[in-house]
Formats: sequence, structure tokens, C-alpha cells
Amino acid sequence: MQTSPEHDRQGSHSTSKSTLETIQYSGLSSIQASDRLRRDGQNLLPGSVPVSAFRLVAEVVTEPMFLMLLSAGGLYFALGDRGEAFFLLAVVFLIMAMTIFQHSRTQRQLESLRALSAPRALVIRDGVEQRIPGLEVVCDDILVLREGDRIAADAYLLEGSLEVDESLLTGESVTVTKLTQEKNDSVDVQLYASTVVTKGYGRARVIATAQKTAVGKISIDLSSVNEVPSMLQQRSRRLIRWLGSLALFLALAQIILNIWWNQTPLLPSILSGIAFAMAILPEEIPVVITVFLALGAWRLAQQKVLTRRVTAVEALGGITVLAVDKTGTLTMNRMSVAQINGDAASVAWCALHASIQDTVDPMERALQTYCEQEQVKEKWLNDVKIKSGEDAVYDYALSADLLAMTRVYKTEQAHEYLLATKGAPEAVIGLCKLTSSEQEAEHKKVAEMASCGLRVLGVARAYWRDSTIHSGESKVLWPASQRDFIFEYVGLVGFEDPPRPEVPDALAQCQRAGIRVLMMTGDHLETAVAIARKIGLSEHPDSLTGSELDGLSDQALQIRLKTLSLCARLKPSQKLRLVKLLQMSGEVVGMTGDGVNDAPALRAADVGVAMGERGTDVARESAALVLLDDSFVSIVKAIAQGRKIDENIRKATGFIFSVHVPIIALALIPPILHWPMLLMPAHIVLLELVIDPACTLVFESEPEDSDLMARPPRALGDSPFSLRAIFPSLWQGFGIAVTLVVTYAWLDLTGWSQDLTRTLVMVALLMSVLLIILANRNHARSLLLGFSVPNRWMKRLTIAVVIVLIVVFALPSLREVLKLAPLSMQEILVLCIVLVVCTLWLELVRFLSPRKPHALRGSNCT
Repeated sequence: MQTSPEHDRQGSHSTSKSTLETIQYSGLSSIQASDRLRRDGQNLLPGSVPVSAFRLVAEVVTEPMFLMLLSAGGLYFALGDRGEAFFLLAVVFLIMAMTIFQHSRTQRQLESLRALSAPRALVIRDGVEQRIPGLEVVCDDILVLREGDRIAADAYLLEGSLEVDESLLTGESVTVTKLTQEKNDSVDVQLYASTVVTKGYGRARVIATAQKTAVGKISIDLSSVNEVPSMLQQRSRRLIRWLGSLALFLALAQIILNIWWNQTPLLPSILSGIAFAMAILPEEIPVVITVFLALGAWRLAQQKVLTRRVTAVEALGGITVLAVDKTGTLTMNRMSVAQINGDAASVAWCALHASIQDTVDPMERALQTYCEQEQVKEKWLNDVKIKSGEDAVYDYALSADLLAMTRVYKTEQAHEYLLATKGAPEAVIGLCKLTSSEQEAEHKKVAEMASCGLRVLGVARAYWRDSTIHSGESKVLWPASQRDFIFEYVGLVGFEDPPRPEVPDALAQCQRAGIRVLMMTGDHLETAVAIARKIGLSEHPDSLTGSELDGLSDQALQIRLKTLSLCARLKPSQKLRLVKLLQMSGEVVGMTGDGVNDAPALRAADVGVAMGERGTDVARESAALVLLDDSFVSIVKAIAQGRKIDENIRKATGFIFSVHVPIIALALIPPILHWPMLLMPAHIVLLELVIDPACTLVFESEPEDSDLMARPPRALGDSPFSLRAIFPSLWQGFGIAVTLVVTYAWLDLTGWSQDLTRTLVMVALLMSVLLIILANRNHARSLLLGFSVPNRWMKRLTIAVVIVLIVVFALPSLREVLKLAPLSMQEILVLCIVLVVCTLWLELVRFLSPRKPHALRGSNCT
């Protein structure tokens, strides 16, 4: 076995030749693995590192809002107002610290999710197989590789045979055969990190990890998750860019207006322009979306749903069709042999020997358990003339063309072989060349077993003698297809996989939520129909088989899909076609899958959901979500969480638009009407101390509405930034703005001092922010009942606002910096009247413009 010099340096310098054979069979010990991990470091590719603290601070400091605040602080210094400058800069750094804390909190959650969703490896350590994170794989680890696994490190194949997709390195889509040197000296035995096993089983010894792998040398970063901005994030950024440009234009216009019309000096005019620009710019929106989606992904992980792409959290709330696999998702995935048709020992023995010995397939494990319990090997072994414990010498794999698999064993007779076959009953029956009446009788048995909810396999066997012994060939020339053998029909075996007891309630919840569930399975139609009835999907489900699907045009299939609830005998390529046609019909599709061949459909779905317990690495990496418990109920909980996140983003967005309207009005109108400047940058900073936590803490923690899963999904493309969505919020802010501007005008006309007027309007605005929060927490409930529904951050924020007001009024120096004055009881009474008017306005808006549920799509009514 030849190795490269670099591989020898990393992988072999600590492993003597005498210990290699021991490692090959028992693997490393835990202590040896820990020593290698400390010595060589984690199995991370270049670039797989979290965002640094410096980069995080740099991103926050360069945000437009902070640049404007720092500019305002500099102008105060230039004007000689050091008190105002120090206060402004102190609060700026406080807000900056809060923002960095929130960003780092979000980053930590994302990094923990990435660690959880990173590929895992099955290794042999301390003599037993164990699943570990891929980054903990070390040199000389023994990898156990199966179909669908992504290889965690460069390795040499020790035993078995594999088909490997190396297109990542070579660009060639054709798979590469990997055999041990004992089987074929001319075939490459080296396996490369990040390539995918598409077929076979094997064990391999790790020779290089991290940067020393072939993929590491060319600096391909596969383990890091490069997030593509979601549609919501893209829309929010476009909105902010547009509003930012508008704010800059209007701020410059106001500066010119102040200098030219009001004869205001340059620096105060610039301060007024900065305050106006800050009032216009809703810079909280991108933060809200990023934080809500990231923390939403973290909350999903608490419900055993792992988010591989945070953008999927946004799509979850809009799912209209949920295409789910039957086995393991709707059922328990606890297979047991329930019925055998034919000679029990013969059927069980042949089915067992048509299976992989070291398997994770639940049906094959059920066969192993049955054969051990019934002592099938002892009963039937003498009749088949093969040696006990001998593995197959050749395999015919399951294919889309023929849904059957065959394993070939050498018998005690020279050049004679026994073939054991299992697969879809119709495929196996077809291989056995039965008469028409015999086929009809067997198909009837299959239908009877399937109607009881059993998953049915056909079993057959054949004897074959190698004819190459007369031609002088040194190697066996195996027939190209299973159809080239003469099979003897053995019988049928039925497996029972009971439905999960919690599925019927979850299905009913989906129906109330306007989500149509479409069962997709490779099982027999009668089996799928029986399960559909048991779980309450439908008593008489509209069903379609894979062969019927192939006979329909895309247009005809789209029509059938409007009422379809069950698809049986499906091939993976047909799942992809169904997903695409559903999307073309305007549906938002969630789909589950677990196999290598499910990857294209999982990638095409709006929300691909892979199985965490039984799914392959390829399926998990293609999906947006991974179910850690493979349960359908977890999918429904994830959809509910997605709807909650979407709803809370809309509430927070509505609050942001609403609260900015009075701030804009109070920053814009006084200069136009030659009134004294009311809001300065320091006042807006004070308001930001309330607005920022409200957006990122209060609304993110808002509990879901009681009718959340009784509403239809939101319409496709429905944006929280559309005029229809924000119109009620703009009305909220408009009424508050009118109330405060009229109050300001009245106080000014009745001779109140400038500081007293500013104080009353400023306090009213600050308290109105709390009222707007209460009004947007639940649009169907009076804001007066806002504290009746628990939200720990709402109470904390209210207490914080009260404390800030007490501190401001208790410290004369702070009042002087903010140009505020103490309020008497008479002035507090006026303040209360203003707040009552604001409350009545918010209640009037709620009454006149109720928030209606999202538009229901016709297809979901079925």
C-alpha cells in the first residue's frame, strides 16, 4: 500500500507496523484519540472559523446610525457644549455595547448550530462503533463507511468495496470504484475528505485530516456555512438603502433651509439635519430580521429541529404543502417481521442473505432479529451447501430499472453459486418467470398483506454455475443483469411498522392551519393507503402510483396535485418532479427525505427536511432542516415556530414604522414653522435606548397568538414591508405625531417655556413608545390588556424607562444636558391627558383596521 510522503508524515509516524493490524480491527483507544486530537488539532478545513470579536465591533461601528451619532458628538465638542458631547458619546457607546452583545449572542447561537449540523463520522474506538463529530476525527481512526456518508478525512480502504463521488475534486460526475488491494491492485484505494460514498460498505484508516487532506491543500472550505441572505433580508436591505438615500437628501435640504430661511448658524443646522436623518432611518429593521431568524433557529434546536440554513426559518411559516415520507416520519421506524407467506425458514433465510450483513436498514435488522429468534440458520443451513459466515462474493444493487437486489454466495460445489434476492414483490415475481395465474395469485397475496398496513418484500433464489471455467478465463464473468438468471420464487415477507401515536393530532393541526399533507412513499399502494387511514390522513385518499405518474403530462399532473394526498411506489426522480410542479402551482413546499437519491428534491424544496437518525450525510447536507428525532410532530412544531417568528417580525416591523413617524414629525415640523428646535441628537439617542431593546428583546420573546395554527399560511411573496402590511402602523404613528405636534404648538402659544415644552413632549413621546409596543404585541387585543399576557422583557423595559426618567429628573446636570425642566403636578396632569388621547387613537386604529389573517390559497381548502 503506497502513501504520499505528506500522508506518511502525518498519519503514520505515531503508528508502528506492529500496531497497525490491531488498530485495523479495534480502532484507536479513547486515550490515543485524545492525544492525536491535542497534537494535530481539530479536523477543520481552512476558513472554518467563527467571526472574530474585532470584525464584529468593526461591523457595528461602521453602521450609518453610529457614524451619525459620532458626528453629532464631534459637533457638540466644536460648539463647546462638552456636557452634551460627553452624554451623547456615553450613550452611543452604551448602545454600541448593547448591539455588540446582541450580535455576539446571535453569533454564538449560529456557531453552536453549525457545530451541531456539521457532518458526523462513524468510527471504531475502543473496539466498538461510535458516532462522533467530523472535526474530532484523527489520524489512524478507522472509519466505517456506508452509502450516503461524506468521508470525514483522507483515508485508505482496508476492507469492503465502495463507489465514491469525487466530482468535488475532479469535476467528473462519474463515480470512482474503490477496492482493497487484495481485490484489485489497479484500483485506487485512497479515499478523499469531503467526497461522498454513493454505494457499498467499507472500513478505512485515516491518513490525513484538516489542512493536510487533498481538499484542504487547495483551500476549499466546505465545513463552514456560507449563508445567502434570505428574501426578507434582501428586501430589508433594499428598503434601508432607499430610506438612507432619502434621509440624506432631506437632511441636506433641512440644513440648507435652516441656514437660508431660519438664519441658523452652520453647526446647529448640521446638528438639526443629523437629528432628522436619524429620525428617518429605521436602522433597527436589518438587526431585527437577523436576530429573529438566528434566535428562531436556536429555539428550533430546542425542539429537536436543527437548522442548517437560517434562511429556511423564514420559509417555514409559509409552507402550504408538506410532502412527507411514510417510514420513520409518520411511522415508528421499528420494523418487525409480522407475516411470512411461503416456507417460513426458506423465505427468512433467503431474505436475510439478500441483505447487507452489517446494516442500518430497519427491515434488514428486523430480518436478523427474526432469524436469530427462530433459529433460521440452523434449520435451513444444511440445504444450501454454503459455508457459515461466508460473505457475498458479488452484488447486484437495487436500481430504478429493477427494484430488487441480489447477493451472490459461493457454494461448496466448485464454480457453483447461490443467489439470494429480495425486493418489490412485482419486481421479484417478474424475475421468476411465473405463469399468469401464478402471478395473479401472488399479486393477490401481496394486496391482502399490504391492505393490513404491512410493507411487503418478495423473495427468490437461484443457482448459477460459472461457465468461464471452459474458456480459460481467470476471473468470473458475471452476467450483466439479474434478469439473466433463472430464479425460483420463494415467497413473501411482510413487515409491520406501526404509526406514531402522536401523528393523528399533528395531522389535524396541519389541516386547521391550511397545510396539505402529501404522503410520498416507495411502498406498495395498499400499504400506504392502510397507514393513511390509521393516521387520519384520509379515509379514501386520492392516490397515485409512480407508474401512473410517468404516464401523465406536467399539466395533467398539476391538476391531479390539487387534490392528491398519497403517492406510492415513487422513485427519487419522481419526487423531484412533484416538488417542482407544486412550486410552479404557487405552493411553498416542505419535503422530508433520508437517502442519497432524495438530495435533489430536498435541495429543490422551499424547506428540505432530512432525517437525523436514519438519514445519510448527503441528505442532511442538502436539506435546510434536520429532524433529530425523525418525528412528523417535530416538523409541525417547527412550522408553528416559523409562523411565530414571521408574526413577531411583522409586529416588530410595524412598531418600528409606527414609532418613527412621530419622531420624524417632531424633527421636521419645528424648523419648517420657525419653532425652536425640539429634538436634538441626544434626545433621539435616549429614544434609541428604548426602541432597540423593544425590537430585539420584547418582540422576539413575544409568545405566539392562540390562533396562530388556526390561520392559513401567508400568501406567497407577502412582505412585512408592503404598504398593506405597514399601513395600520403608519396610521398609529400619524395619530401620535399629530397629538404631540398639536400639544407642542398649544404649549408654545400659551407661553410655556421652551425647556418645559420640550420636557412634556419628550416624556409623552417616550411613554408613547411603550404604548405603541403594547398596541403591536397583539392586534386583536386592547393595549390596555397588554400586560395580561406574560412577556418578561416588556415588564423589564417598562421598569427601565421609569428608572431612566427618575434618574434624568433627579440629576440637574443631566436635565441641563438634555435641556429639560422638572414637571409640576399641573404639567403631569397635562401629560396624562396627552397620553390618554394617544391611547384612544391607538385603540381607534385597532378597531377600524383589524389585522386580517393571511389570504387562504384555494389548494389548501381541499
